[in-house]
Amino acid sequence: MATAASISLTLPTQAPRLSTSVAAPLRSICNLPLDSLRSNVYSLRNPNFRVSASSMRIGTPEKISKTSFLDRRESGFLHFVKYHGLGNDFILVDSRDSTEPRITPEQAAKLCDRNFGIGADGVIFAMPGVNGTDYTMRIFNSDGSEPEMCGNGVRCFARFIAELENLHGKQSFTVHTGAGLIVPEIQEDGKVKVDMGEPILKALDVPTKLPANKDQAVVKSDLNVDGVIWNVTCVSMGNPHCITFGNKESQNLTVDELNLAAIGPKFEQHEMFPARTNTEFVEVFSHEHLKMRVWERGAGATLACGTGACAVVVAAVLEGRAGRSCTVDLPGGPLEIEWKEEDNHVYMTGPAEAVFYGSVAV
Repeated sequence: MATAASISLTLPTQAPRLSTSVAAPLRSICNLPLDSLRSNVYSLRNPNFRVSASSMRIGTPEKISKTSFLDRRESGFLHFVKYHGLGNDFILVDSRDSTEPRITPEQAAKLCDRNFGIGADGVIFAMPGVNGTDYTMRIFNSDGSEPEMCGNGVRCFARFIAELENLHGKQSFTVHTGAGLIVPEIQEDGKVKVDMGEPILKALDVPTKLPANKDQAVVKSDLNVDGVIWNVTCVSMGNPHCITFGNKESQNLTVDELNLAAIGPKFEQHEMFPARTNTEFVEVFSHEHLKMRVWERGAGATLACGTGACAVVVAAVLEGRAGRSCTVDLPGGPLEIEWKEEDNHVYMTGPAEAVFYGSVAV
């Protein structure tokens, strides 16, 4: 049984007015009651919201119209699909007919607001490929900044492209990003395996001002953060990462005990990271099993970070804490990461799921 609903919302006067219609993916909400659908789209705790279901239809998938929601091109509206990769959520926008994103960074930040907008960790645009690639991916963080790449985002991007192009089964394509060429491959089980390329270890290229201590890399180096000396390894996966497994007081972290909101911003904005940094705090369960929490540059604490999980495995290998193939547990779920010795590339495998479809006035 499939459910589709149209939901209209009136927002407080200080927020932009949104008009949203939602048709949730059949596989995700086929048995959800309307109340559950509503809570999956917007928080209803704010008394300033007025929500009314103006239409609802229930039937078999065969009876649902197959006209693509994303074929709509009404003037003044932005059509999108909300995706998440292990809880790291994104607003996906079809911009294949444009060389520029369809909204500004400021508009993106408003849409990402979880109280007055759609709610997301970022907005991702599917754009025409350049330099021989099939597509270009650009992303605005929830604060309006633009990162080079996003691992969970690129998996969502791949599933979004497959939907736009009506692709089925195992598929792969080339994607131009600010971090260079990325090659995602949709697997038969629906998960996405991504060739994330080679990790960047040279300190100046990460970038970090910490002095290199191992073949031009920063490995298990001291970093003073508010008087606490942390052991950190710096890795770039096209975007900068600072990875720590402990500090002078606690050599082996229990990551669930960390006050991430307090410590995360101090790492992100530390003077040793001229481009700011993503920070991963890691707990080692075994040589093949790691657990991490992440503070993302421009987004804060998120449920998952794909590039971060890749950087964590690289750092764990460099510090002699783990092997080249690991399961990395994130708050939103596990990712499978492999740093292959034969080609020096890092491969990430994990899920990406559509949450709902919507339109917003811009």
